[in-house]
Amino acid sequence: MSVIALALALVIATILSGVHFLRSDKKVRLTSRRKALALNLGAAAMVLAYFAFFVFTNSVKAAGESAAVNPNAGLGYIAMALSTGLATIGAGYAVGAVGSSALGAISEDPKLLGKTLIYVGLAEGIAIYGLIISIIIMGQL
Repeated sequence: MSVIALALALVIATILSGVHFLRSDKKVRLTSRRKALALNLGAAAMVLAYFAFFVFTNSVKAAGESAAVNPNAGLGYIAMALSTGLATIGAGYAVGAVGSSALGAISEDPKLLGKTLIYVGLAEGIAIYGLIISIIIMGQL
């Protein structure tokens, strides 16, 4: 019950800090925003990790499940989700940075379209690498 209260407090703190940043008359420095975002993300990660490792482990069993099931299968599923999710987030960030730069380069010289598409494709490949790692992990379970 205390973890649910902690999660609720985290959500309320995130909302209130966002409202504070939006309504403040003076400009809030970028470093202050980054510190607040890092604090909120760190707290959310700790709450999610607590739920993943202590609350949801061994809570659901399939009908007729035998005792020969891998006890670390839950951690394997979490590893699969993290490898795909984090690789996709990284690919999105990379495509955003490379894509905007490529658009600027193409607007100056249209001959660079082919080269810039290669760089955007390489950035998108990061997500495919994460998916391949999750498939390898799934094969080990």
